[in-house]
Amino acid sequence: MFGRFLARGGRSLGAVAFLLAAIPGAGAQSFQSAAPHAVLLDSGSGAILYEKAADELMVPASLAKIATALVAFQEIEQGKMTLDTEITISENAWRKGGGVSGGSTMFALVNSRVKLGDILQGLIVQSGNDAAIALAEAVAGDEANFARLMTERVRALGLSKSVFRNASGMADPEQKVTARELARLSDHIIKTYPELYKIFGQREFTWNKIRQQNRNPLLAMDIGADGLKTGNVDDSGYGLVGSAVQKDQRLIVVVAGLKNARDRASEGRKLLEWGFRSFEQRQVFAAGETVGEASVYGGEKGRVALKAKGPVNLLVPRGSSERLNARIVYRGPLQAPVEEGAQVARLLVTRGEVKTLDIPLYTAEAVKVGSLQQRALDALFEVSTGWIRKALGRS
Repeated sequence: MFGRFLARGGRSLGAVAFLLAAIPGAGAQSFQSAAPHAVLLDSGSGAILYEKAADELMVPASLAKIATALVAFQEIEQGKMTLDTEITISENAWRKGGGVSGGSTMFALVNSRVKLGDILQGLIVQSGNDAAIALAEAVAGDEANFARLMTERVRALGLSKSVFRNASGMADPEQKVTARELARLSDHIIKTYPELYKIFGQREFTWNKIRQQNRNPLLAMDIGADGLKTGNVDDSGYGLVGSAVQKDQRLIVVVAGLKNARDRASEGRKLLEWGFRSFEQRQVFAAGETVGEASVYGGEKGRVALKAKGPVNLLVPRGSSERLNARIVYRGPLQAPVEEGAQVARLLVTRGEVKTLDIPLYTAEAVKVGSLQQRALDALFEVSTGWIRKALGRS
């Protein structure tokens, strides 16, 4: 367990700061990816372990189909579709994305009706453009409307840079994503739709008597990979979004802009292996353990305990001598009455310039409105310190 050194921050800031002592170990290695764009995300903590041009816009190619799958999963979640919903393969979907198109396809026949469960396998396992277009038409009438829906749905997840213009990832100068947002999108899908996510790990799929292997090279490697997707077009080079699990730790990797499929596979594997080798998880707070406190104004108690939902784990470099700096941040003091289980703060942990943890904190108990005398004392304190906060420009 980490040693904890608690130093309370200013009352007017509503923050608490503490340091977490680092763990001795074998020393995290430095790493440099050959990929023009790269991200390594720890799913458990949300920490970015490695990044390179992570926020630069790039062409997604078939990696756009991850967002296409997101919309389909949401339609199922909302009860608008089921895996048995039949989707018609229009002539447009067949000509633009079918066998006659020369691109990646599930080889669905024109005017045939295909269940959504099979469409998703064609989309994800075979990277079928016909599956993507037919799905878009079924959900939104046409690809343009569906692409707007894709953009709206990722915006709702806080992904502000990605813009989609079609469901398949076919070349379009206005269709752009970032490596960081692809990693965050993939993490959301993995956590929110665990059963549907399993399609990304399916090794092969046969449709119209044509068997095709999953194009994700990580699945064939002994590294615990179980998804997600590859993509390549002339303008963007070769890209990959992958995820792997080792010893209950999940990492998500994005590499893009590589010259060929072999480099794509190699860089994806190297980055994952480096992440698993160089970092380790440590529990700093057990489930139900008090993480810190927040000040309460006008309550029967002046402070309230804060807890996370579940245990708090940190991913730390093996053997690093760096200290982890943490803050509990909230707008305070809280105003009584305070409900139990209310989300009122966040726990932020950084290692140097890298944010390693950012999770919500909740009140561990309710705080009722205090007596008239207690409220008068709080009001007096507020008056006496208010001029200090004003002078400091704080509220």
